[in-house]
Amino acid sequence: MKRHAPATARNREPIAQVLAGELPGSGLVLEVASGSGEHALYFAQRFPALDWQPSDPDPEALGSIAAWAAEAGLTNLRPPLLLDAAAKEWPLERADALLCSNMVHISPWEATCGLFAGAERVLAAGGPLVLYGPWFESGVEPAPSNCAFDASLRQRDPQWGIRQLAEADELAASCGLRRTARVAMPTNNLTLVYRKV
Repeated sequence: MKRHAPATARNREPIAQVLAGELPGSGLVLEVASGSGEHALYFAQRFPALDWQPSDPDPEALGSIAAWAAEAGLTNLRPPLLLDAAAKEWPLERADALLCSNMVHISPWEATCGLFAGAERVLAAGGPLVLYGPWFESGVEPAPSNCAFDASLRQRDPQWGIRQLAEADELAASCGLRRTARVAMPTNNLTLVYRKV
C-alpha cells in the first residue's frame, strides 16, 4: 500500500536542485531510508540518466516504495532493498552516490555510524554521501522550531534527536570522508555533502 509523506512534496525540489550539482552524470544512486518511496520516484524521474536504488529497513515502507514504483513504471527505478543502515553488511557492494534524507534524527546514533561506515565501503574515491535534515551547529543559534522538534523526538525515543554537525564531521573523518558542502534549506534544514577521500 502506498504511503504519503506530506513533507516530501515540499522539500523534494530544493533537494533536487542540490543533487543536480552533486550527483554524477550517470551511475547508481543508493537511497538509504527511502521511507514512503516518494523521493525515490521523484528523483528517478528528475535524473533519468541515473539508476535509483531505494532501500529501507521497514517491510511496510518497502511495500509503499514498490507500489509507487509499480505505478510509475520507470526503467531506472530499481526494486527496493531491505537495508538497515546500522548493519555491518549491506545488500549492495558498490554505488556511485548515496542519499539519505530525514533519517539521522529519527534513528539511534548507531544508524548514522553505520551509514558513514557503509559509505566508506560502497563509494569510490570522490563519491558523494548526501544528507538532508535538521542539524545543530556550534556557534549558530538554533531555530526555536528545531529545539521544539528535538524535544519531541527525544520524548518519543531517547535515542532520537537532532544531531550536532561537528559530531557528524568527526564521524565522517573517521570513515575516510570529508564534508565538501553545507547548503541551507527551507524550514531550517540543511543538505550536507560528504565525499570519500
